[in-house]
Amino acid sequence: MAHYDALFRMKSVAAKSDVFHLVSGMWKTPAERCFMWMGGFRPSELLKILKPQLEPLTEQQVMSVDNLQHSSQQAEDALSQGMEALQQSLAETLAAGSLGASNVANYMGHMAMAMGKLGMLENFVHQADNLRQQTLQQMSRILTTRQAARGLLAMGDYFSRLRALSSLWAARPREPA
Repeated sequence: MAHYDALFRMKSVAAKSDVFHLVSGMWKTPAERCFMWMGGFRPSELLKILKPQLEPLTEQQVMSVDNLQHSSQQAEDALSQGMEALQQSLAETLAAGSLGASNVANYMGHMAMAMGKLGMLENFVHQADNLRQQTLQQMSRILTTRQAARGLLAMGDYFSRLRALSSLWAARPREPA
């Protein structure tokens, strides 16, 4: 878990430097980017994928994982709605006013407001990373050491398969256009 804590600290520093790089996932393969949410994985989706790999689970563990999945989904939905509202507000700010030479001050005012709103993007990525980190920490508390290790291995295997899928997709035979 310390590895993931260090990863989230590095991502926080990277978000301050270039949040767009994190959100776009430019370091990831196309298949991985397809499944990205706010600069990383969706905790609730990862729990759905991992749960069968962790069996046998006790009844209490099943209930705890299900509750964690549900609360993660609710938090993801709230963050997604906030991000949508931010994008809408940013679009409205950029579209407001005319861009004629006589309105340079108006234009600069709108751009300053847009810059302020873009700063909020870093906050959303940070909140999403906090959700990811908290989900992993809660899973480590719910599971036995052996189950948690198996879960981390399954998570690594899943991401490795996404990278392999992307490579296979890129190398597939194509018909001439």
